[in-house]
Amino acid sequence: MEEKELVRRTMQGDEEAFGVLVKKYKTKVFNLAHSLTRDRDAADDLAQESFIKAYFALPRFKLKSEFGTWLYRIAINTVKDYLRKKGRIKEIAFEKEIEHLVIQEDEMEKKQKKQREEQNRRLVHHTIKTMPEKYQLILSLRDIQGFSYREIADILKVSPGTVDSRLHRARRNLRKKIGFILTQKGGTP
Repeated sequence: MEEKELVRRTMQGDEEAFGVLVKKYKTKVFNLAHSLTRDRDAADDLAQESFIKAYFALPRFKLKSEFGTWLYRIAINTVKDYLRKKGRIKEIAFEKEIEHLVIQEDEMEKKQKKQREEQNRRLVHHTIKTMPEKYQLILSLRDIQGFSYREIADILKVSPGTVDSRLHRARRNLRKKIGFILTQKGGTP
């Protein structure tokens, strides 16, 4: 489910949707708090506090920014408050370090996502090349080049029903070969 939909559902009282968001961001929020406090117990408490604050602040979230960005800002403020109370904050250096950490983490996440997508794309293309030619052709015409069923039928000089059945078999064959791998790697079969 898309992140914005999870946020909307949470705003409507769906606690399970918020649980999915917590699961997605808990390690990142903990790591952020830990990198600034150098205290695992405090970082754990601060991460939990950040999620509680986020949950109760969700009605004010306007969905203009990404949920993760908004959540990081809450976590940063929570950690800043904690450090200020402990007398361990130097305002200017802290702000720069936080911004650097958040930017670094966002860039790393984007890079990893791009790498996973590229690996999945190569895997799909490689797997298609191992399939019978009629399946390679039908997948290429429909899923890669975007031709309609009618256009494919005319190109291949077959009925639209044949196009449909070949495409169905080709996709099923492809899912059978790589669906398990993509699911393990975080893709969608």
